[in-house]
Amino acid sequence: MKFLDQARVFVRSGNGGAGALSFRREKFIEFGGPDGGDGGRGGDVVIECVAGLNTLIDFRYQQHFKAKTGGHGMGKNRAGARGPDAVLRVPAGTQVFEEDGETPIADLTEVGQRVVIAKGGNGGFGNAHFKSSINRAPRRANPGQEGEERTILLRLKLIADAGLIGLPNAGKSTFLATVSAAKPKIADYPFTTLDPGLGVVAIDGREFVLADIPGLIEGAHEGAGLGDRFLGHIERCRVLLHLIDATGEHAGRAYKTVRGELEAYGAGLADKPEIVALSKADAVDAEALKAQTDRLGRAAKRKPLLLSSAAGAGVKEALRAVLVVIDAAKASEAPAQKASAWAP
Repeated sequence: MKFLDQARVFVRSGNGGAGALSFRREKFIEFGGPDGGDGGRGGDVVIECVAGLNTLIDFRYQQHFKAKTGGHGMGKNRAGARGPDAVLRVPAGTQVFEEDGETPIADLTEVGQRVVIAKGGNGGFGNAHFKSSINRAPRRANPGQEGEERTILLRLKLIADAGLIGLPNAGKSTFLATVSAAKPKIADYPFTTLDPGLGVVAIDGREFVLADIPGLIEGAHEGAGLGDRFLGHIERCRVLLHLIDATGEHAGRAYKTVRGELEAYGAGLADKPEIVALSKADAVDAEALKAQTDRLGRAAKRKPLLLSSAAGAGVKEALRAVLVVIDAAKASEAPAQKASAWAP
């Protein structure tokens, strides 16, 4: 499945149905009176968060969504049917913005959430609605109200518990493939990963979702390489696992390069809890490994983990460290959620 994390969509709600102009006609009833029914309401345009999706690729092939017009009123006081809604199904983590891309409309983070972004027009009144003591035979009926139309921007930010960051070819995809059933592309050249990927990780009887994004290089916030547009997919992560290639020139400089891009991007990424690990530890000799570990420790101001995804060394330790931070984050979020639930 192709990955698409942004789409521009035109939506239009349905017009209301027209009211009917009708009079009762029956044998032996000379003055039947007005019996025109009201028109039905036009359909709404609704965005619904559903399970089983992790991309907005469907909106590459269809960018126009229009709800149906409400049914017209009929004689014998029959009201028109409500017009069917137009439903846009999106994955969890989808944000909805106005056409300018900055004004937020909704943020759909849970399956089952629904938001109406364009309301259908009201149906028109039939002539029976206008009957009064001084106007026994009104000859007027209202047309239906026009629907709304607008252009919106859909932006997907994947929902994951932890995110993988690092320079290109730092071993992120190999790590994801080792610890989950995900099958990312793996090769020995930079920018193998072109799209974000998700994997479900199982450790010690527990599970969490891990996100892998394309590698960052110096100047990514200015558009270098693949840029920093994919960093939005780790904004919702509770912890970042930062992998640094042990076979690189200088582990400390590599670490600072990525940290610089996180700070330039903003959105609180630089303040997220971070676990630092030196990957591909089995690909260098003991002397080089010690030198890289010391460089990375000085840059990160903490002792890094050592791991090798290919050999499986240090992988479980890294996952357990990630899980500890996730549990701590969930524990701190629980009181806030409980307080908001009891708020008037």
